[in-house]
Amino acid sequence: MRKLEEEDIMKKQAIALAMAALMAASMTACSGGSKTETTAAATTAAGAAATETTEAASSEAETEAAGGTLVMVTNAEFPPYVYHDGGEIVGIDVEICDAIAAKLGKTMEIEDVAFDSLIPEVVSGKADIGAGGITITEDRKKNVDFSDVYTTASQVIIVKDGSDIAGPDDLKGKSMGVQLGTTGDLYASDYEKDGSTVERYGKGFEAVQALLQGKIDAVVIDEEPAKVFVTENEGISILDEPLTVEDYAYVVKKGNTELVDQVNKALNELKESGELQSIIDKYISAE
Repeated sequence: MRKLEEEDIMKKQAIALAMAALMAASMTACSGGSKTETTAAATTAAGAAATETTEAASSEAETEAAGGTLVMVTNAEFPPYVYHDGGEIVGIDVEICDAIAAKLGKTMEIEDVAFDSLIPEVVSGKADIGAGGITITEDRKKNVDFSDVYTTASQVIIVKDGSDIAGPDDLKGKSMGVQLGTTGDLYASDYEKDGSTVERYGKGFEAVQALLQGKIDAVVIDEEPAKVFVTENEGISILDEPLTVEDYAYVVKKGNTELVDQVNKALNELKESGELQSIIDKYISAE
């Protein structure tokens, strides 16, 4: 819509220039002199101005159609995949999606929203691709299409040092903190039938803070963010046994097979060149 408005303005400017030139020609003719030559020159100048403006608008439109922007929607509270670093949003998914955009001849634009708004943003068409440690699930497949898997991750359990929770089986009857809308939320909910309570937070670190304050017994969250939170906060640790192992992929509006194919082709090229693994290794050290 904004693009159409810009082109309309440019066309109106061209018409205004043409009219101004014709008026100038008319005034010159009225004052005498070489009427035919002056009018012809003015008309030529007006036509050239109009043509130049129209061609500029057309060229800009063609450039945008050929390249354009890839809008990535994410929740920048998920280190090391997506997070804030000063005034920038950085991370594994940011670099991978930026590389995908480059292969598609586009520039990337990032929208930062709550995690449970990621899929609705893609479904509505406000964003082209959703990223940020998104796990492939059958429920999500009902609403969006997934790219190929680009990495594998785990849901882990964070507890305070000295906790009597030693593994997933010990979560029964306990209180757990999760980030709203994540697969950690999904898996933790399975324990509610066994008397467990699940507290849902907008951001992962809010759940960790609740654990440190003794408001909950454990946090269920993805492994890599968990490592960051444990490193930054004393008195908590990650249990050895993960809750689940899962695959991460990018989400695209359901039915947009063209974009899915383009993303998968780019991902495959990044895998074959080793660039994808290099990006991951930049943020996640091998253990």
